[in-house]
Amino acid sequence: MGLKLTSGTTVSSYSTETKAEEQKMSADPAKEVPVRAELFDFHGVPMIHYLTSNWEKVQSFQARPDDILVATYPKAGTTWVSYILDLLYFGQTSPERQTSIPIYERVPYLESSFPNLDSGTELLEKLPTSPRIIKTHFPVQFVPKSFWEQNCKIIYVARNAKDNMVSYFHMDRMTLTQPDPGDWNTYFQRFMQGQMLYGSWYDHVNGWWKKKQSYTNIHYMFYEDMIEDTGREINKLCNFLGLSPSEQLKTQISGKVNFNSMKNNNMVNYSTFGVMDFNVSRFMRKGKVGDWKNHFTVAQNEEFDEDYKKKIDPALNFRTGF
Repeated sequence: MGLKLTSGTTVSSYSTETKAEEQKMSADPAKEVPVRAELFDFHGVPMIHYLTSNWEKVQSFQARPDDILVATYPKAGTTWVSYILDLLYFGQTSPERQTSIPIYERVPYLESSFPNLDSGTELLEKLPTSPRIIKTHFPVQFVPKSFWEQNCKIIYVARNAKDNMVSYFHMDRMTLTQPDPGDWNTYFQRFMQGQMLYGSWYDHVNGWWKKKQSYTNIHYMFYEDMIEDTGREINKLCNFLGLSPSEQLKTQISGKVNFNSMKNNNMVNYSTFGVMDFNVSRFMRKGKVGDWKNHFTVAQNEEFDEDYKKKIDPALNFRTGF
């Protein structure tokens, strides 16, 4: 199913054909061919039905004071930070979970509602561990109010826009529930216009940065800092969370969460998640800073830089290379 979006148009809701096919999938668990969703305007943000159909339960979700929310724009280091947190809290007390339960069940995806799978809220209701580590890609205005009321700790991870775009493009190619990405040139323009699942990258990173100024329990991290010195960033995370792990444990965790280790760990790399086609691309592809240079043309880079200056919060400084 192709994307039917152009600049300035309203994103229509998903088609009746899509609904019918999804119902067919749900009725027949043996049928595992996923349906590429279409974007539609949802409270001012382009979304897909797999991530809005459980909206009422998500919005009424009751957070607990010790819940930890990991929030990111897609492909900005979500799994990386989720895995670090899971190891910090449960790597020693429940080591068997690391080899038997995939990360997307250990750290449920709050808004998800895919056919034939437990929704994010269902997974959270039966999660045996405490604190609960919860993943979301929501822009800040979509976060259920109970997280703010309970003063939950929130970790936001941001990645430079150019690498984020490239990584998102390859994920959309291989994730068969995502909107059809089209070719690179089309995708490049859509990203700049904010016609992406979860909306504009600028709105997302700027919105969460602004919220951090008034809500003190947000730890705002940068993907590039994680690449540069993972150990240093784990120390900052521990300080934010009030944890005091031994140096030996932190060293162990740093080893487990390096990119190659994660890429080859089937409980972390999403190879067990049925809607991803690893013949197209790996979910964990390169994990580098600066891969955008292999995709952007000179003209695209100039166009992007001009647009970027107009839209980014000047207080936010991203690195696009070292």
